[in-house]
Amino acid sequence: MGSIEDSVEITGLSRDQVVLLGDSRHLADIAAVMMGDYLMHMHRGAEAVCEMICKDMRLALGAGRVDEARVLYATLQDFLAEYPRAARGAAPA
Repeated sequence: MGSIEDSVEITGLSRDQVVLLGDSRHLADIAAVMMGDYLMHMHRGAEAVCEMICKDMRLALGAGRVDEARVLYATLQDFLAEYPRAARGAAPA
């Protein structure tokens, strides 16, 4: 069996994005990889990931966890740079 890093590559997400997915959903690394792979390969999966990051950012800000919100914002920026069509209002593929 390959490493987590090998598994992360098949999702289309970065290691950091998979770690944030696991942290926000309280999943072990391999479960986060599997969820990331599922999300990124489903119809409108990138949009779903974008919405999850935005929701987590809003929750962090609402709870006063500004440092966590900053990390999520940076993750969102990186994600949208790689998947610009995931942004709300983007032209459909």
